[in-house]
Amino acid sequence: MLNTQPNMQSYDDFYEGLITAHLGLTTEQSHAMNARLVLVLANHIGDANVLQQALQLARGQSASTESASLVGRRAITPVAPSHAGA
Repeated sequence: MLNTQPNMQSYDDFYEGLITAHLGLTTEQSHAMNARLVLVLANHIGDANVLQQALQLARGQSASTESASLVGRRAITPVAPSHAGA
């Protein structure tokens, strides 16, 4: 089951580290880093059901419902942090 309750000691520290990790990256490098981070964390979680719930939640769908058809839907355009490449 996906834990959506607060579970970190310091959200601000993690966010600061995430932003710092993007410093100096191009948009493409930033997107690639995010993709690698997702895959590393998905491997750490390792539970396909939990990962599916997380994907649904991240898309704005209820994690407890089946995915709706994606026909006719456009994917969101990822946005690099404003300081990437700075």
